[in-house]
Parts: sequence; structure tokens; C-alpha cells
Amino acid sequence: MIKSFLQVKKRFFVCGVFLVIGLNYSNQVSIANNRRVKSFPTHQALPETPFISSENNVLLVGIKPYLGKEVINDKDSPYLRLISNGRKLILKDADGVTRKANEINIGWRAQQLSNPKVFVRKTIGPFASFESAERLANDLKDKGIESTIAHPLDWEVWVSGDIKIPPSIKSTYQKIKVFKTVNPYLDGNNGKIALKGPISLQAPDGLRWEKGIYLGPFSIQSDAYGSWTLVEHVPIERYLHGVVPYEIGASSPEAALSAQAVLARTWALANSHRFKVDGYNLCSDTQCQVYKDPSKVNHKIEIAIKKTAGKILTWNKTPINAVYHATNGGVMASVDEAWSINQVPYLQMHLDGPKHWISTVDLPLSNENNLKSFLFSKSEAFGSDHSLFRWDRTLESSQISKYLNQSQKVSSSFDPIGIEVVGRGNSGRVTSLKIEGKTGSEIFLKLDDIRRVFRNLPSTLFVVKEIKEGKWLFSGGGFGHGAGMSQSGAIELAKNGWTTKQILSHYYPNTKYGFLP
Repeated sequence: MIKSFLQVKKRFFVCGVFLVIGLNYSNQVSIANNRRVKSFPTHQALPETPFISSENNVLLVGIKPYLGKEVINDKDSPYLRLISNGRKLILKDADGVTRKANEINIGWRAQQLSNPKVFVRKTIGPFASFESAERLANDLKDKGIESTIAHPLDWEVWVSGDIKIPPSIKSTYQKIKVFKTVNPYLDGNNGKIALKGPISLQAPDGLRWEKGIYLGPFSIQSDAYGSWTLVEHVPIERYLHGVVPYEIGASSPEAALSAQAVLARTWALANSHRFKVDGYNLCSDTQCQVYKDPSKVNHKIEIAIKKTAGKILTWNKTPINAVYHATNGGVMASVDEAWSINQVPYLQMHLDGPKHWISTVDLPLSNENNLKSFLFSKSEAFGSDHSLFRWDRTLESSQISKYLNQSQKVSSSFDPIGIEVVGRGNSGRVTSLKIEGKTGSEIFLKLDDIRRVFRNLPSTLFVVKEIKEGKWLFSGGGFGHGAGMSQSGAIELAKNGWTTKQILSHYYPNTKYGFLP
């Protein structure tokens, strides 16, 4: 929640236990289209809650989601254990219950509702990324259809159950009955004391969490899936203390650290709506930017953040889609090779290396022979010393079947006999992968869904061949989606004397470096 940039109201959900009745929409058009569904909401409405931080430019970062989820299924759920780093913690709930202690334990219990809540929606997904889900949501919006992006496990798009959507969009009709809520309670010497959200937590000397120290303040709030989230309300410049060292490495050269600080700040601003459905801005894992233990920030990183304070990259006077990754394998990807989103001029295919090396590369890399030459020849690309600049992975039919089944692509009986690349982007990255089964069935994986299913593939920049029956060798380059800044490339450029502005201009041409207009 960024007060001076984006006024996003913080909201809370009442938790519940879900009974879901699901129908594949593509097979049930007559049900949805011929009989108007009674107008139920897609999820619990969120009451407004006041800010608990007096500072400006505050982000709400979910540092522990899905708390109490086990109670939904009548199982025991771990306590939320809150430990002070010094002076006593101060916890307050909406009913005025207050607890001051060095350690506070919160438990979870279910409460039966006298009148079950009913939600009806058409669920589209899962999507491999927020970016792909947002593209679909924007396409629906262009058609006059409002939707909600959610993340119960994978990314999904929810549409009201009484709205007709194009038959080409596969969805699942869900009628959800909430029979009970999951409520927090204080566990102390005087027994269990019921708590009512929103719950605020002040930590004067910081909260010890996951082997780190977080300053807060914090809230404990319900989400859209019947569980709760521990959220830190952190000013954006302090947020960078917990991002920059873990994304690029604390020992990186100053210009590379500064470039990473600008990108992390830009990315946070551009993505502050990512968890809007759950009442906060960003998560703390790889679905957002990695954010952990800001207390470990060193002087070098603090200088990089202060030198770039408030500065971001913009295009058309708005924060850019500041994606970045570990190493691009020598070639930057166009953004539409990574996700199902529209092209932008600052994220296009470019070879990432010195001019004399670029002149030796045969293009286009969408040509299989050119790509093989590129991958198997000695490279002078920027950041080529990264351990995953080039890599090999083998997959057997049993592994492939397992991955497809886990991703709900096929049944457990699917037996793959062939893998074929049927689409490549300009950078050579695979945009469509066909997997053939023994029975003649075929599965197509596209864009970011490839790595969502085959999680052990570092990137989609690869060639594949069968080395024996039922076993395939993937040979590739790079780690990550390949769009935007290569962190290993930025480190090498910084060592070679490039400035922060030069590094950013190299990886994001046509953008402006400065303060948000």
C-alpha cells in the first residue's frame, strides 16, 4: 500500500470452509448460458480498515500467508508464534483486546455459521504467473467483463457466475458454500482469548521472524481462501533492504546494486495491485520479489539504495514492467516470449554482449541450427561466468508423466513417447512444446507454463533430443525468463566501469530514469 503513489484500500476477508461444486464450463455451456444464476458474489466482500503506519510510501507485504488453513479441513494448524527482538510486542484487535508480551502465540479454531455464505464464480486457470492471469483479465475487461485475480494455490481469474464469457475461454463453474469461519485466538496463561480482525502488531525493537528481524508494524488479516496472512507494513525504501541483497547478492559492484535497487523499487510500484484480492500489495517469495530479513543489509547496499532514493524507470510516464532474472544465456528475450502479454519497446530480443561477438552470431535464433550453434559455441556474452549460463537436464517418461499429472494436465495413465518444439520466439526460447502420448493424445505447453510444469528446467532457451527410448536431453542456457536485466550481466558490466544509468539503458532501452512524475 503506497500512500503517496497508489491509494489502494486495505481490506479483509471473513474466513470460511469451502464446499466447492465444480463443472468444466466448456462442457456445461447450457447450464451457464440458458439458466441465469442467482447473483451471488464471487468471494467475501472486504470491509475497509484504517492504515496502521504513519509513514508514507508504505507497502503491505505478506510475509506468511495461508495461516490457519489446516483448520478449514478440521485439522490442527500450527500456532503463529511472534517473538520480540527487545521490548514487548503490542497486539490489538478490532474489539480492543490488547496483549503486551515478549512472546505472543496465536492459534486458530473453526466456528460454525448459523447461515452459510454462498459464492458463485467461474474460475479460469490455473496460470503459471500473475502476468498471464492479468493478460486474460485485461482481455475480459476489454469485452466489458469484470474479473478478479486470485492466488489460492496457483494464479486464477474469477468471474461472476451469472456473466457469460466467450466459449473459447475454458472455465470451471463453482458454487461455494461457507459453513464456518476460521477465527484466531490468543493462547496464554488465562486460556484462549478470542480475537477479531483486523489485528495490529507493533514491535518497538523488531519482530524475530524466519531467522531475521522485521521492524513492522504488522497486521494479521484474513484472505480470500479462508485463511489468514501476517503482513508487514513497510516503507518502500526499507523494503529494498530485504530485496536487493537476496536478488542480486550483497557483494555485487555498486553500480549493479544501484541498478537492482531501481528495478526493485520500480517493480514494487508497478505490481502493488498483485494481491489486491487479499488486501495487501506483494508477497515475499518468488511469485513477487524475494523479500527477507532486511536487518542483514550492509553499508554498501544502503548506499546504493540512498543514491537512487525514489528513482524508477518509466515509459509513457508510468513505472515499467521491470522484470529481471539471474542470467539470460547471452540473449535477452522479448517479453511476449516469457508471458502471454503484449510486447513493449523496452523488452525486446537483443544479443547481450560486446559488438565484436554479436557480429559473429548467426540469426535468427528461432532457427534450430542457428540456436544449436549459439548454445554449443564459446560465448563472450555478458555474464557468461554464471553457473547456469549453459546447462543440461535429462527427463525420463515417468518423470514427465508425473510432472504433467501434478500440474493437472493429464491423468496418471498418460505415457509420453515424444517431445517436439513447435514454436520459438526471436531469442530462440521455446514458446510451444508438444508432448505426444502412446494413445495418440497430445499435450501442448506454452510460454511460462513450460517451466511451471517442468520446474527443473532453468529456462526455456533450450534444444531437446531423445537420447534413448523414453529419455530426453534438454540442453540450454540461462536461468529465468530472460526478459529485462540479466543480473550476472549487470555485475560484469559494473566491473567493467559501466554506470547504473548505462546498465539500465542497456537492458531497458527507450525508458526514462528518474523520479515518478
